[in-house]
Amino acid sequence: MTISINAAFDSGNIVVEHVDGTSARLSIRKDRESDFFQWFHFRVACSVGDALELAIAGLATSAYPDGWPGYAACASYDRETWFRLDTGYDAGTLTIRHTAESPILWIAYFAPYSMERHHDLIASVAECEGVTYRCLGTSLEGQPIDCLELGTGDTQVWLYARQHPGESMAEWWMEGALEKLTDSADPHARSLLRKCRFHIVPNMNPDGSRRGHLRTNHAGVNLNREWDNPTADRSPEVLAVRNAMDESGVDWAMDVHGDEAIPAVFLAGFEGIPSLKAEQTEKYKAFETGLAANTPDFQVDLGYEQSAPGQANLSMSTTQLAERFGAVSMTLEMPFKDNRDLPDPVQGWSPERSKLLAHACLATLDQLL
Repeated sequence: MTISINAAFDSGNIVVEHVDGTSARLSIRKDRESDFFQWFHFRVACSVGDALELAIAGLATSAYPDGWPGYAACASYDRETWFRLDTGYDAGTLTIRHTAESPILWIAYFAPYSMERHHDLIASVAECEGVTYRCLGTSLEGQPIDCLELGTGDTQVWLYARQHPGESMAEWWMEGALEKLTDSADPHARSLLRKCRFHIVPNMNPDGSRRGHLRTNHAGVNLNREWDNPTADRSPEVLAVRNAMDESGVDWAMDVHGDEAIPAVFLAGFEGIPSLKAEQTEKYKAFETGLAANTPDFQVDLGYEQSAPGQANLSMSTTQLAERFGAVSMTLEMPFKDNRDLPDPVQGWSPERSKLLAHACLATLDQLL
């Protein structure tokens, strides 16, 4: 039997170049109006026992070619439990090998977070006591920019994710954060909700998410380069969120992401902003130190190069919010690869670990406040 491959569904992305029996040659479709590509998500229909060999070619010119060496593809039979596959990379081609245990196998760059699951999350949390739902605006394709608000304190905390839609671990983190904050028995949650008003945007880029983009919205715009000058025709998603931030103010903010190449969890900050204050830096460093103490999944030696004084890119949300509000803002990065410090050969970095990291981040915030 010849296998068949399909990606015509929410967040699907693959181009079938050639199929021969249980082998296939594939490529990844670029984001619309953009040259970015790296996210893939497709299903393989096959026979139990088929020795699958799937080669995804053309990756030397992908968005982050350094992300492929040492990477293992994610897969699931039930779309609930995700595991890693035997994966090799050579000369621009990622080759996935697996002996099928069921007639349909789902394969993705990371465990997907579908728009249907997003709507389930919004619906379930909006019903929780003390939660206010707001639609901040709509995307270019008319999808809602959902915001959940809770807490009675004066400290304004913004948590937002999936500016880059292919970084699906970011919305798994959001699910973990919302689970913790709406758990009435959780002592950190109860403490935080007295101190803070939380504004939570689990998905800032629903169009890119549904379309199977890596990094951009419907117009091919990288939303995390729009924060100094968002516009209704290019980046209404950022405009809607930043306008709401202007209304509330921002004291603490976390922008949640995934990194393709670095096999670790790390933070990036705002050290290069023109109006940098010592107190901002001290609070950021205290959070970083506290998070490292609270979870061995977080580390401080791997990460991005710091900006020189006064040289921050203010088009990015973390630096824009630190400059605009004097906020303690940060970008949280999780790996597409496994975590170097605590490797898991079966699942690698996973939805479950993303959710537990959110719990640790909130506990750390509670301790600092």
